[in-house]
Amino acid sequence: MKPLKLRRFAAPLALAALLVLCWQAWGWAGLLAGAGGGLFWLLLHVTRLLRIMRRAADRPVGTVASAVMLNARLRGGVHLLDVIALTRSLGERLSAEGAEPQVYGWRDAGGVQVRCEFELGRLARWDLLRPATLPPARES
Repeated sequence: MKPLKLRRFAAPLALAALLVLCWQAWGWAGLLAGAGGGLFWLLLHVTRLLRIMRRAADRPVGTVASAVMLNARLRGGVHLLDVIALTRSLGERLSAEGAEPQVYGWRDAGGVQVRCEFELGRLARWDLLRPATLPPARES
């Protein structure tokens, strides 16, 4: 059983408290103003989601310009959507469908890969994997 995350309920509870306060202060007009503000906030998040997904749709799955730079910019606890926004590409699924933790990978043109593990939708761990065999350098 998954642990209960109170953070999921913070935004709806804050919106409900805002609506109650608006109702008590200004009646129907306050309730409508609070509902309009809540709707505006929701539309901002939907617009951000659509913009990120539109950018990610323009690139091949699991590719990134520089895996080393992605590795440097990652930090624990960010959402999968934020990582997709960083890479501007959907990650290649490396774990089974519905498995926990979810594992995604992004690879650059040089073969360097960043593997990211997400637990409950948040980045828990990531590794930078370099190709094991590189062609030997030519001496002139």
